[in-house]
Amino acid sequence: MSDNNSSLNRDSFLEVLGLKEVERAGWKRSGLHNVESVAGHSWGVAFLAMQICPPELDRLRILEMAICHDVAEVRIGDITPHDNITAEEKVRIETEAMLDLSKGFPEGNRMLELYREYESGVTEEAKFLKLCDKLDMAFQSYVYQSRTDHDLRNFRKTANRLVVEYGFPDLLDGSSEPF
Repeated sequence: MSDNNSSLNRDSFLEVLGLKEVERAGWKRSGLHNVESVAGHSWGVAFLAMQICPPELDRLRILEMAICHDVAEVRIGDITPHDNITAEEKVRIETEAMLDLSKGFPEGNRMLELYREYESGVTEEAKFLKLCDKLDMAFQSYVYQSRTDHDLRNFRKTANRLVVEYGFPDLLDGSSEPF
């Protein structure tokens, strides 16, 4: 048994695992029902990162970052550009939530460090994970669009540009056309 067990807090784990219940707001705003959760999105981001991570990047760090990048949303919800909250305010609110949430975990400092790295977007790993974040959203838009009559092309705009920049032009169709 680990010495870290004395610092384990069941309530902290239960709270963060609540990400499985937090629905992605952008999909709901688009009129979709039964949308993916924030946790489902984070899994998709991590899976993409695992599969297409360039060999020169730190894959483990990226996977850990993918798991942590949206944890604050369990407290603040999934804030989208349509919520009329500035990017600076969004980061402030998320950081405040992460500072508090991280106190409940033995690896809380690591979680906070990875979140901050992702938000700053300075390291090559953080930049790559932001691609995976947009790519997951683009792929999910294809999934939803294939089974509804909703036009979700706007969810692919940023991803289309990034996949070309990162050398993966064949992952998306390169346009914002329906699936």
